[in-house]
Amino acid sequence: MPERIAVLGAGLIGLYIGGALHAAGADVSLVGRARMRPYTESTLVLTDLDGGRTEVPAGTLEYSLDPTALSDAGLVLVTVKSADTAAAAEIVAANAPQRPVVLSLQNGVGNLDVLQTLLPGYDVVAGMVPFNVANPEPGRLHRASEGGLMAARTSVLDPWLPVFAAAGLPVTLRADFVPVQWGKLLLNLNNAVNALSGVPLRAELSRRAYRQSLALLVAEALRVLRAAGIQPARVTKVPPHVLPTLLRVPDAVFTRLAGAMLRIDPEARSSMREDLAAGRRTEVDHLNGAVVRLAQRAGVRAPVNQAVVDLIHAAEHGPPPSFTGDELYARLSAAAR
Repeated sequence: MPERIAVLGAGLIGLYIGGALHAAGADVSLVGRARMRPYTESTLVLTDLDGGRTEVPAGTLEYSLDPTALSDAGLVLVTVKSADTAAAAEIVAANAPQRPVVLSLQNGVGNLDVLQTLLPGYDVVAGMVPFNVANPEPGRLHRASEGGLMAARTSVLDPWLPVFAAAGLPVTLRADFVPVQWGKLLLNLNNAVNALSGVPLRAELSRRAYRQSLALLVAEALRVLRAAGIQPARVTKVPPHVLPTLLRVPDAVFTRLAGAMLRIDPEARSSMREDLAAGRRTEVDHLNGAVVRLAQRAGVRAPVNQAVVDLIHAAEHGPPPSFTGDELYARLSAAAR
């Protein structure tokens, strides 16, 4: 068995991954905020779309508020929000002097650079979690959408790959990881659409007007990527350049052609919507905002993604909005003119 795995920033994603690894026999410790510790103080139930169910008995999964729990880790999984990446790197540097492998399992495209800059001498690896984790009831975390873990191809992860596979979380290694990150970011542009809609993900994606809003964001991001000379990788069954066209088709056609995209728990919502509901800072600056910043560097504009950034920032200071599909599409269409 390889060295201990520590999860730094154990929110829903970190808890799910850490719990699954622990249940598969890995030596796991979680480091996070006090509000998440009760999940490990009673039986933690992990479920998924395929009907899988795993129970982690109360008190068997180590959860700490003290970052010194990183001191004996061989692998640290960073699952904090992008805005907290620098702080996470400082925590690792101060509490893991043995220089464990650091795997970033975060949204966005800039986290690897931050971690590598602040953790010189560490093996820092980019990774990706494509699935959503919902909390449909107390004590249960539900893997609410499809997709498998990905990471940049490197031999430093080899000791832990069998453990992830045994936990039902096989890791696909990719050589083209920057394109993979941008391919994932295109999908993450829906986080803000869902946050602004106020409806669950499946219901949102089932309605054409919301999908048309997302199509505007994705099409604009693809134009920006072309201007910057970046070809996003295919991370789902749908090639990136086909996505805007697919999103615009009528509902019945979309259901027939893209049923896998609707294979989501009926109550699942984006983490950005959950953040708005809880009054927490969102990751919009690291998702839609990343498109805006890339556009500036490439000498082009990204007014639709900028409009969404502005709408989310406004929502961070008030009650969560509930735009209808038509209302949101009208706002974003106006920004595109």
